[in-house]
Amino acid sequence: MCGFSGYFGSNRDGKALLERMTAAIAHRGPDEQGVFATPQAGLGHVRLSIVGLGDGQQPMSDPSGELTIAFNGEIFNYVELRDELKARGRRLRTSSDTEVILHLYDEMGEECVSLLNGDFAFAIWDSRRRRMMLARDRMGVRPLFYTTQGSTLYFASEVKALLEVPGVTAEIDPIALDQIFTLWAPIAPRTPFRNILELEPAHLMIADERGVTTRAYWRLQFADRSETPAYTDERGAAEDLRALLADATRIRMRADVPVGAYLSGGLDSSIVSALAAGMTPQRLRTFSVTFESAEHDESAFQLEMAAALGTAHSAVACSAGDIARVFPEVIRFTERPIIRTAPAPLFQLSGLVQEAGLKVVMTGEGADEVFAGYDIFKEARVRRFCGRQQGSRIRPHLFRKLYPYLPGLKQQSPEYLAAFFGAGDEPLNDPLFSHRPRFKGTAATKLFFSAELRAELEDYDATEELIGRLPKDFGRWHPLHQAQYLESRFLLPGYILSSQGDRMAMAHGIEGRFPFLDHRLVEFAAKLPPEMKLKRLTEKHILREATKDLLPPMIGKRTKQPYRAPDSHSFSGPGAFDYVRDALSEKTVSAAGLFNAKAVAKLHEKCRTRPASGFRDNAAFVGILSTQLWLQTFTGAGRKAAAA
Repeated sequence: MCGFSGYFGSNRDGKALLERMTAAIAHRGPDEQGVFATPQAGLGHVRLSIVGLGDGQQPMSDPSGELTIAFNGEIFNYVELRDELKARGRRLRTSSDTEVILHLYDEMGEECVSLLNGDFAFAIWDSRRRRMMLARDRMGVRPLFYTTQGSTLYFASEVKALLEVPGVTAEIDPIALDQIFTLWAPIAPRTPFRNILELEPAHLMIADERGVTTRAYWRLQFADRSETPAYTDERGAAEDLRALLADATRIRMRADVPVGAYLSGGLDSSIVSALAAGMTPQRLRTFSVTFESAEHDESAFQLEMAAALGTAHSAVACSAGDIARVFPEVIRFTERPIIRTAPAPLFQLSGLVQEAGLKVVMTGEGADEVFAGYDIFKEARVRRFCGRQQGSRIRPHLFRKLYPYLPGLKQQSPEYLAAFFGAGDEPLNDPLFSHRPRFKGTAATKLFFSAELRAELEDYDATEELIGRLPKDFGRWHPLHQAQYLESRFLLPGYILSSQGDRMAMAHGIEGRFPFLDHRLVEFAAKLPPEMKLKRLTEKHILREATKDLLPPMIGKRTKQPYRAPDSHSFSGPGAFDYVRDALSEKTVSAAGLFNAKAVAKLHEKCRTRPASGFRDNAAFVGILSTQLWLQTFTGAGRKAAAA
């Protein structure tokens, strides 16, 4: 696990530039740094040593010196690939997975990515063909950004490195901001930085004398709903799932350093921890976040699972004041505005892992997307059910079963519930049917946009752009699979794996590993019939069946409780921080020009005096504050306004 940067094209200051670029992302690789530079191409690397501790230095070249790679991530099946290479007569000089990629590229060119099971982003300079190849893993676990200056392509694991390139400046992209305030994340390849893009998940980029081209090498595919499912026997499917998940966990336990696990107390992290505990010769280390508020805290379940497994368990207590304290650093590392504070406790959690002396943790991320665990999937099913009989007073009662952790819904009338969840509001054939309530609720935060920004975005609709990015066969998929695709293809890499995943962990030099995102498991789950994943209103049914012997009953039978953290409440009260007042002052907000300064002032006062605000006000508050901090961090705009 590491970070890298590079260029392709004329650059007379290559070595010095790469040293500056790698220094900007040194937190990703505190163990070693290296630079390879020529007048035509260059690669810089910072290393977090996990596999091949003594001989995995990068950038790494082949014996001929014609191929050079900089690599971020892990290839989990590198042992099997290395054995196959040796059987074909290849001589490998190191024990690292990095060299395996080089040999596969030498044999297969860009098609080598099809053999890689891992979380990765890498760049290979091929001096024979005078071309640079970039690649990113299938699910988008590891980041890769790029931009151009003149005829030269620059790329890096984080945008901070690109901002070291002369001529590259930080400027907000208004369309990306609109997407964040509607969809929670920009639609890749767009980023919040104007003219800085990201390589999309499961994509390759080839840069040579003819120019720059990108293409997908894999995509998430569901069966046509008219086709006979590949799996009809539930018991057999559960057995296959268990075997796949066990193997996905086994190969992710490969490391030359100890491996720990995050333990949230929910089903997914508990399954991964249980499997990992049975595969490590020493006592497994587990790590959790606890909260002061009962609404967010899951410590009772965490302790139950840790005791059942006999792990060496540690927890970081996260108060509302802690979230406010680290929030500016969170924005510096996530490099984008966000509308929830959820990344902040995970930033603290990775700090706890670093203090414990570990570099690698297993997590349960991805199970909700792959096996239909989120409330939004159940909610869409109930909305469709109600939409087919809109006058029913009985069907809306089902909404009460969806959110047991929101007691206020228990007292509401059927009419209120139907209206609140938008039952009957959208046509059933709307491709975004499952997500319309979320998108509408989030888009309400744009009421705080300034008149100038509204005018600039007048003819733009983020949801229409999202629809335009859907695959041609999307309409032939089952509605549950459509909803899963939206989560897996857009929100997962755009927010969960970036703002809550890679960026928070790597801020402290910690590598997260995700067994549920093994592409074999993802492809397997996509072939399962919908009712095996969402059985009536029981989420992740087949996963529960496949792993029920691993968990205590109170964990295995738990209803999904989404991970959340206190939002606007974190920034109010006696411990409020001066930076919040400064960032949201009328002078600072007016100078930035993105939000209505008077409306923001009223929102700030409302959230300060009445912290139990609804979703819109919470999301708007966090979104506005994070945007102002983004401007201050990357453009200096907030600092200049505050000092004026």
